[in-house]
Amino acid sequence: MGIRKKTTKTPPVLSHEFVIQNHADIVSCVAMVFLLGLMFEVTSKFAVLFITVQYNVTISTSGPEETPVNHFHHGIKDLATTFFYMLVAMIMHAIIQEYVLDKINRKKHFSKTKHSKFNESGQLSAFYLFSSGWGASILMSENLLSNPVSLWEGYPHTLMPFQMKFYFICQLGYWLHALPELYFQKTKKEDIPRQLVYIFLYLVHIAGAYILNLNRLALVLLVLHYVVELLFHMSRLVYFSNETRQSGFTLWAVLFVLCRLLTLSLSVLTVGFGLATSENQGFDLSAGNFNVIFVRITVLAAICLTQAFMMWKFINFQLRRWREHGLTQNLKKKQVPAKSKSKKDKANGVNGVNSDGADSPRAKKEKAS
Repeated sequence: MGIRKKTTKTPPVLSHEFVIQNHADIVSCVAMVFLLGLMFEVTSKFAVLFITVQYNVTISTSGPEETPVNHFHHGIKDLATTFFYMLVAMIMHAIIQEYVLDKINRKKHFSKTKHSKFNESGQLSAFYLFSSGWGASILMSENLLSNPVSLWEGYPHTLMPFQMKFYFICQLGYWLHALPELYFQKTKKEDIPRQLVYIFLYLVHIAGAYILNLNRLALVLLVLHYVVELLFHMSRLVYFSNETRQSGFTLWAVLFVLCRLLTLSLSVLTVGFGLATSENQGFDLSAGNFNVIFVRITVLAAICLTQAFMMWKFINFQLRRWREHGLTQNLKKKQVPAKSKSKKDKANGVNGVNSDGADSPRAKKEKAS
């Protein structure tokens, strides 16, 4: 007899339900094929394109003792490497889901709405924590924070240390993996447009900075953004465990605005002033130089429009929360006087607000209305 009883029949092989249930195993097998390819001389040259970082350049440092240092530039072969690490991201996604999030969900007995939001915040919290920590270590090792002039000085920054290039490869791989995960996770139709928008924004900005050799600026802005987003999703996870703990959202709101202002300031300083006054002006595709006014204006326009879009969504969210809060207060005034309420009602009910379907403080107040 099996360890676990099966209440449903096994879906047919290669059916939609079969692929969804076993997608992690299928992806693991595909990744294993590339790893096994390293063992044979015939296939090793092909497998290396997917697994290792390409375009290595060895530079000898000046000094009494010349030591070779490896740097990397980007190229078309990075697509193969990005594809492999997209598969790795899908495997890690499944591991976190099965061994962490699903166990918590079974203990907490979340509603369907909470279940979906909890999984989203759990996955993104793990990614933002890892990415912000890794990015911060690169910033410190490359002295980009202590020397802001290096963000534009010496442009184009065609050569990157291994950690920086691998970081961008992993970032692209992760956000590409989010596209098939919409299918594998059976995302609701009403949630798909919202998720497609932010996945598209991440891919465009990261790939654009990577191709235009603005990797230093992109790294600083990504770390700033990831830290703020980590705070939001961690606050939402804390809220799910205890709905009275909402102080994290207030801190996130303040840091969100500051992050938008700092992002615009650094972008204008680097692209609008630093690159505009740089001696190395002109467009040279072979040298990786894109320092022309059209590219600079396009980059600044993309960053400014994205920050404006995020602020617009943020302001609408806050205004909606305030209106709902005011409506909730009005409903409370119309309720029976507090003296007539029993202690049990006060402990369980909070004036008609049902917490089962809440996924955020705003959603909780929607139930009250």
